[in-house]
This record gives sequence, C-alpha cells and structure tokens, in this order.
Amino acid sequence: SLLPFSYMIRLYSLNRGYICQGQFPLTQNVTVVEGGTANLTCRVDQNDNTSLQWSNPAQQTLYFDDKKALRDNRIELVRASWHELSISVSDVSLSDEGQYTCSLFTMPVKTSKAFLTVLGVPEKPQITGFTSPVMEGERMQLTCKTSGSKPAADIRWFKNDKEVKDVKYLKEEDANRKTFTVSSTLDFLADRNDDGAVVSCRVDHESLNATPQIAMQVLEIHYTPLVKIISSNSWPEEGQSIILTCESKGKPVPEPVLWTKDGGELPDPERMVVNGRVLSISFLNKTDNGTYRCEAKNPIGRNSTEYVLIVHDVFNTLLPTTVIPSLTTATVTTTVALTASTTTSATAISTRDPNALAGQTGPDHALIGGIVAVVVFVTLCSIILLGRYLARHKGTYLTNEAKGAEDAPDADTAIINAEGSQVNAEEKKEYFI
Repeated sequence: SLLPFSYMIRLYSLNRGYICQGQFPLTQNVTVVEGGTANLTCRVDQNDNTSLQWSNPAQQTLYFDDKKALRDNRIELVRASWHELSISVSDVSLSDEGQYTCSLFTMPVKTSKAFLTVLGVPEKPQITGFTSPVMEGERMQLTCKTSGSKPAADIRWFKNDKEVKDVKYLKEEDANRKTFTVSSTLDFLADRNDDGAVVSCRVDHESLNATPQIAMQVLEIHYTPLVKIISSNSWPEEGQSIILTCESKGKPVPEPVLWTKDGGELPDPERMVVNGRVLSISFLNKTDNGTYRCEAKNPIGRNSTEYVLIVHDVFNTLLPTTVIPSLTTATVTTTVALTASTTTSATAISTRDPNALAGQTGPDHALIGGIVAVVVFVTLCSIILLGRYLARHKGTYLTNEAKGAEDAPDADTAIINAEGSQVNAEEKKEYFI
C-alpha cells in the first residue's frame, strides 16, 4: 500500500530533525509528443540532506530519493543527490498528462508543481469525395480529414502549390475527450485548366516538428476539344501554296479532324491534300477563295473553327528604266517621217541584238505610252504646219501667173499681157527656186 509508505517517509524526515526555512524545490513544465520520453527534474539550491520525492497526478510516489516506489518499467531514475532528483518517463501516453509534484521534506513540507503536456500526433490525412474522371463544369467537393491531434490540428488546401483560402473547417472532439478530429472541405467547379493539377491537403501541428503531413490528389478533367487553325502563309497569292494546320486539344484526345470548304467537301482533292490535321493546297487560284472549317470531336463533344482564305493577285515590282524609252522614241519617229535616211536608222536599230535588253525587266508601260503619244502628236502637228505652208505659197504663185490676162479686151491683148506675165513668172519662179 502507498499510504503507509508515504507515512513512513514523513516520519523518517521528521525524526532526522532537519528544519530549514530557506530551502525550496524548483521544477519546470514539460511538453512531450505522445510516444516520446519526458524528463522531470527537481532541484534544490540549498539542502542539508533533506529528502526529495516525485509523485504523479494521482499522488502516487514515483521516486523517494534514489528509491523507486511505483512499479512501472517506463519510469527510470536519471540522477539522485541532495540537490537534484531527476526521473524519466518513456513511451508517454495521453493518460500520463497532468500535474507532477516534487516535495522537499522539511518542516513544513515544501512542494513545486510541474505540468506534463502530452501532444497528440494527428493521423495521416486522407482526401475523400474525388471521382475520376470529372466532366468539365461539374461541382467537386473534396474533404480532407485527420484524427488524434491534441490540440486540434490545422488543415490547409493547395492547388499546384498555390493556397486556396475559401474552404470549410470542422473540429470534433474524440471519444477519449482528449484528442480531436478535424476536417476541411474544398468546393469548386471543374475546369479544363485544372486537368492534371495537383490538389494537396496539408496538416500542420506542433507535434510534427515543422514537417507537415500531406495528402495529394491529381485531378483528371474531361472536356470538349479546343480547336485552332494556323496558316503558313499570311498573304497567299496566285500560284503559291498554303498549309493550314488544325490544332485540337481535348480530353480524351480528339479523333482525326474533318476539313470542309464552304459547308461541303473539298472541291479539288488533287490540289487539296489532307494529311492528319494538315490541309495543303498547291497552285492557289481565285477559285480557292472561301471559308475552310476544321472540326474535332471526342466522346465529350465536338467543336470547330473557321479560316477565310483570300487568294491575292501576283504582285509585280516595277523597276525604273531610261534606255527603253529612248529606243522606242527613235523607232516611232522614223516610222512617221517616212524618209529614206531615218528608215535606214530604224532598220539598224530594230535589227540589233535582241538580247541587248535582256537585263531590263518590268518596263513602265504607262511611261512608254505617254512618250509615244507626245511624239505622235508633235509629228502630226509638224506635218499639218508644213502642209499649210506649202499650200499658201502655191496659191500665191498661181495668182501672179494669171495677172494681166484678166483685164484684156480681146484675146490678142490677153496673150500679149500673158506673155509679159510669163516673163515675170519666170523671174518669180527663178526667185522662188
């Protein structure tokens, strides 16, 4: 029985007659993780051989000086002297928590209290409520739960290492009325961007020594295809080729895509070749203009996108030239003048090596036409002026030739007058020549 033993201890201390009013035991509170070892130490700075004793929350004596009083293999003596009594309790359980007392048997007996706190380690968390796969747009409710923590553990949610704040937290006391079960619920709508995301539930507790317990779940979201057309040519021209690539992303992976033009099949399979997701069109022409549609589907649904093809005219780069206009002008001028000397020149020019202008490409036809028109106009004006000049001088000559015969009264006189006029005419003719 413990009562007689404690009573004997008190009698033993009193019979020794040591009464020291200045002595006082010193202890410290201890915190230990469940399953660990707790060290309880009681010290006395000034002690004249007075006995020390450790007792548990039930007031059972554990050690009296160096003598073990309670049969418990978990309790061991660490050190015993007149100034210190230290013991250890291994494999600590939640039931060991409480107030331990160190007693110094003076008159009166002096005591010091040390509270032993036992931390309950939370169990590894588990995530429930997940079904795989999840369709895009469906609501997901994931619950993370852990039990056995003391005090109650804290639960935090993360999605791809980014913490999610909008969660529900619930704490319940366990049946032993010492530990707690905590749970947290994450509620969200499934989105295609969440496919492959890692959702983790992290449990933080002081008993874990800054190493939290984590449960993870990889999300699998199924969604309809997302379709996009990429063109290899931003400015297609006649005679060129173009490659249209249909990129489709979905889960499950979309089936081979379907290409159509203006709502129907491709009109020219020989030039319009489909290879998987790629549509190649060679030797473009105006008939290829239209709306090309790419459609992709999977078991979740289908989607499509369109590309409007406009084939442009071939763009020519016009290079300036000064040689061709001069040659053309010479040829036209000689042709209009119709003189023997210039015709020979034209013939010489036209019979030149045709390769002499091989390096000139892209003549300016508008400039050439303008020069030709000016030359023709100047030539015609010159011919008209020359004709008027000649006609005017010829009329004057004929008028002078008939003078003298108009006023003659008879034929003989007219002849005589005409002869005189002829003499003048010859003089004028010689003057003209």
